[in-house]
Amino acid sequence: METSISIGKISKKYGAIQALDEVSLDVGRGELFGLIGPDGAGKTSLFRILATLLLPDSGTATVEGLDTVKQFKEIRNIVGYMPGRFSLYQDLSVEENLAFFAGVFHTSIEENYRLIKDIYVQIEPFKNRKAGKLSGGMKQKLALCCALIHKPKVLFLDEPTTGVDPVSRKEFWEMLKRLKMENITILVSTPYMDEATLCDRIALIQHGKILSIETPGNVIENYPKTLYAVKSDNNYRLLESLRKETAVESVYIFGEYLHVTFKDKPLDIQGIEKIKPGVEDCFIQLMKRGELGILNYEL
Repeated sequence: METSISIGKISKKYGAIQALDEVSLDVGRGELFGLIGPDGAGKTSLFRILATLLLPDSGTATVEGLDTVKQFKEIRNIVGYMPGRFSLYQDLSVEENLAFFAGVFHTSIEENYRLIKDIYVQIEPFKNRKAGKLSGGMKQKLALCCALIHKPKVLFLDEPTTGVDPVSRKEFWEMLKRLKMENITILVSTPYMDEATLCDRIALIQHGKILSIETPGNVIENYPKTLYAVKSDNNYRLLESLRKETAVESVYIFGEYLHVTFKDKPLDIQGIEKIKPGVEDCFIQLMKRGELGILNYEL
């Protein structure tokens, strides 16, 4: 696979906070690549560097072979960027926002309408409504249309589904699959672990460090322990009890269950059963293995 995005030992610090710590990864052309991690992991800093909005302290990055520092003007013409916070003109209507961004890139809505059609038809009934008056899901769709209006080669989406209802989240990822068929490289970040399984490959990031780069399937297959689930009438009391057991390696709350791994043999606990790990479990295990101080992680 040809490389579209190449990141080599990128570091960024804000005062005493190390936002990115020698991050390196490559994204293939036409790949849907997910950057998965909680708030504060460094995802937004990396996106801003790739979108040429922020300078790294050290390291290099290229987008379609162009250096993000030396060739930032060229990069801005070939990428679409959708920041985590809604950043369109709230006093302009849907149609006016689209026309404005098309004009910035010397194109028109009609010229690339095919690319945004599936998305735009959902917001077209509200084309005269001010952007600030749209629902979260509609704002998201408008922002994606504006990011696509100039037919970018690379699309950066920074937590695009945060705060959006489940139906809109599902629709959004269906749109991304269709855009991938246009051979657009998509780098998307998300704090939602369930969205990781929808990517071709994922990088798990925490405290500015990459913990793993793999396909979602391989991340799960590489989970090194047998995972168990158990619940009780009082999960917090059970959690505290299991934390005191020397046989327990890790335990954390996962919805209405506790997920548990053992150092050797499992304890004889009523209702305990083996389960298949998810990406969340793998992420927690990698954080623990990386000695990041999270032994009992509560979701």
